[in-house]
Amino acid sequence: MSRLLNFAAAAALTVALSAGAAVAQDFRALARQDLQRAHDELAANHPAAALSGPASRTFRGWLDSGLQDALGRVGQVNSGDAHAYLMRYYAAGFRDSNIRMTPTFEGMGPFFGTSWPGFTTGWRDGKYVVTYVKPGVRGAPRIGDAVTECNLTPIEEFARNKLDLWEGNLETEAGRVTSAPYLLWNRNNSFAPGVPSVCSFQSGRGRPREIQIRPVPVVAGDLEAAYRATVYMPPANPLGVETVNGRPWVHVHSFADDAGWPAFSAAIEGQAAALRGPQGFVLDLRAAGGSGLNSSTARGYGLANRIWTPEFTVSRQPAAGDITYRATQGNRDWYAAALGRMQADPQFVQEAGPVIEQTREIVAAFDAAIAAGQPTFTLAGRAAVADTGAANPVQGPVVVLVDAGCSGGCLDTLDLLSKLPNVRIAGSTTATDSIFVEPTVLRLPSNYADLSYGHKAWTSRPRANNEPYTPAAGLAYTGNPADEAAVRAWVGTLFGG
Repeated sequence: MSRLLNFAAAAALTVALSAGAAVAQDFRALARQDLQRAHDELAANHPAAALSGPASRTFRGWLDSGLQDALGRVGQVNSGDAHAYLMRYYAAGFRDSNIRMTPTFEGMGPFFGTSWPGFTTGWRDGKYVVTYVKPGVRGAPRIGDAVTECNLTPIEEFARNKLDLWEGNLETEAGRVTSAPYLLWNRNNSFAPGVPSVCSFQSGRGRPREIQIRPVPVVAGDLEAAYRATVYMPPANPLGVETVNGRPWVHVHSFADDAGWPAFSAAIEGQAAALRGPQGFVLDLRAAGGSGLNSSTARGYGLANRIWTPEFTVSRQPAAGDITYRATQGNRDWYAAALGRMQADPQFVQEAGPVIEQTREIVAAFDAAIAAGQPTFTLAGRAAVADTGAANPVQGPVVVLVDAGCSGGCLDTLDLLSKLPNVRIAGSTTATDSIFVEPTVLRLPSNYADLSYGHKAWTSRPRANNEPYTPAAGLAYTGNPADEAAVRAWVGTLFGG
């Protein structure tokens, strides 16, 4: 559905005299309704509300206070974009990657903006640095200059007001990286400043110099070029294998089911001998996203099994450990509905009998816990498997390349790959993910947004809540992540080339 159609639909919902005022007023009412419904759903069914630990304390600390914060901003909701921003703000305040409120209409996308200063910034070594200047823009800072303040506000404070919770989680390195290009753009966010009027920039160790900022009209392709010059963006075909400097380079930039996995898996099986050779290979997981503990994790494990063999990886796969469920009728009904869909699918019945049986056991555990008045119950997951003694079929070194776009199932895959011999994780710090997993999705009353949240807690996961993978010293890439030639040349040095 296009954004224009949705705006037309929103206008049709209103009955006030002034069409413009009516649309704004209608979106304010919808925002209040959606925020309250999201709060009530999370309070009633999210497992963090019934558990202890740092992640649960963060959840409970924001659940009510964040709602009041967001409701206090409703008066600024004047469009569908503003509604989407406020929903994102409340969801992001939980600092939980699996709590999201996303628009059901076509969103703004990463390259959207209404105006910009003709240059953009990236997050480099703890600073906001100019990464791109449009040719012909006069009076712009130089590429490499660091922003020190904007509108007489220290840049950290300015960035917090402009980006944190609106565009990304600035508590994480990944959130800094992916939101940095928006620091000086106007993204039509009515809650945050647009293009600043003046900023100071520092070249090297010199004194900062003040530059007057003049908004530049957006020409088609401008913002995409600026963003792509700053943040790594995956190729159109996210899966594939090529040869770079004499060794295989395996591309996995998506864990989505529709990314073309059957053909890719066949290609991996056909090239298994080359991948296992003494020259080693690169497994490129940059920008590989996906939700944990679902098919995306299975994709990653399946890839590892095709390269290293299941006999070798099985004893190195992290134990699933304990999974804690919040015993509510709403959560029970979700599993019961899922079980019904499974049982109604003849092919699923034939191919996934154990999954059906496991889900049936979960529903029974819900019934028992609810009947006993228990707030939660815990089920044991797959236990660790003893070492099979199988030899490592991969003879050479393996470099696993990651970045801020590696999230969800990518992180679960790293939990396995990091335990395999001769594997080094290189690149830049990954995203983080929550221990509250397996998202459920709820359509909010306005029909303009969905709420999703993890409805069970992986309480025994070895990797802590919101803990990223950070490449060790010597394996961290500090150059331009968007310069593919430079990245490949640097990776070559990790093999001694």
